[in-house]
Amino acid sequence: MARRELNDDDWELICPHLPIGQYGPYPEHLRDQLEGIIWRFRTGSPWRDVPEVFGSWSTVYDRFAQWRDAGVFAAVMEAVIAEAARRGQADLSLVSVDSTTARAHHDAAGMVVDEEVLVALERAAEAEKGAHERCEKGRSQPRR
Repeated sequence: MARRELNDDDWELICPHLPIGQYGPYPEHLRDQLEGIIWRFRTGSPWRDVPEVFGSWSTVYDRFAQWRDAGVFAAVMEAVIAEAARRGQADLSLVSVDSTTARAHHDAAGMVVDEEVLVALERAAEAEKGAHERCEKGRSQPRR
């Protein structure tokens, strides 16, 4: 028998955000199919090797494809991040965006920003930069 991929606390966090109905399975199969999807990506195995305990491999794949196409995984990720932030468990200082892949929309080239907003953004950036420099400076001091 395959081990569970999600503990009960993780399941309670994710479950309310999974669809039942048009893009979802019968409620009694919901966890098994999600865990089958997770198992497949954790192991890197072909879909046909998904253990029968999660349901038929073709059913697990079909559920994955439906949810992928409907944007369910992105919605669940956003909901889980929002819940973690609400609980104070999200450390957004660890978030990093690689500028080689993050591109502005073509309409952003002529974006007009109100002067007050621009000044506020510049002040916030300077304050954050100063806080970061103070933190780095404090780390370079020898400990006594």
